[in-house]
Amino acid sequence: MKMDVAVIGSGTMGNGIAHVFAVAGFQVTLVDVNEEILNKALSTIFEKMKRQAAKGLLTAQEAEESFKRIHRGIQVEDARNAGIVIEAVPERLELKHEIFSRLDKACPPATILATNTSSIPIASLAAATKRPAKVIGMHFMNPVPVMKLVEIIRGLETSEETYQTVQDLTLTLGKVPVCSKDSPGFISNRVLMPMINEAAWALREGVAKKEDIDRVMELGMNHPMGPLKLADYIGLDTCLSILQVLESGFHNAKYAPCPIFQELIQAGRLGRKVGKGFYDYDER
Repeated sequence: MKMDVAVIGSGTMGNGIAHVFAVAGFQVTLVDVNEEILNKALSTIFEKMKRQAAKGLLTAQEAEESFKRIHRGIQVEDARNAGIVIEAVPERLELKHEIFSRLDKACPPATILATNTSSIPIASLAAATKRPAKVIGMHFMNPVPVMKLVEIIRGLETSEETYQTVQDLTLTLGKVPVCSKDSPGFISNRVLMPMINEAAWALREGVAKKEDIDRVMELGMNHPMGPLKLADYIGLDTCLSILQVLESGFHNAKYAPCPIFQELIQAGRLGRKVGKGFYDYDER
């Protein structure tokens, strides 16, 4: 299955999504607000493709050809020729609503509008369009070029044709699709975020040091990364947003975010992307 692809947002998730589609042979338009941001994203993609070539996962020629399949866009409307558009902007409902409304006006009726949201209801985003049957969740895992899972979320009005197309695309990328209903947090974050939140509470209450909390989950529960390290990797602002969606979506205080998230965010400690979160990092 081949169609042109557009990705809106060139941050960690967006550039990873563009990367995997380009490697799979798709023409990709990567859209962000200015050339400086796009240059940084394309540099990241180029370096990651070079590393894949060095590891023998791609040939040097494949890496070069894949990179050439990624094109720039500096406005949402540059996605107009894509068969599928994947939105990967920050988890802010009003921003996503604006993007989906603009995409709906710019793209032909057949274009699928997908979102990489980790928690925002698909039905809410579909409501910003006149094509709810063509709106779907396509939630990749970080880092996108490495992680095999793609969580596909059906909105209330997502058509079977749209679902099957996205499932087939996922398989074409060499990923494993898992289907979820449009429920707060879907599958992944409904299970993961309460664990991360509980680890944060354990730290704040002085139960143990952060290193020991993470070590218990890594060595005792065979997790590849402890929950506090993982929170840093995800981004503490993103973790907070997801927990807030869970709390409001389920009307249940058990999902209430530990105050430590807000405290760290206010101190500028957002996680690995800024070099400091629960932990301090030597490089960004």
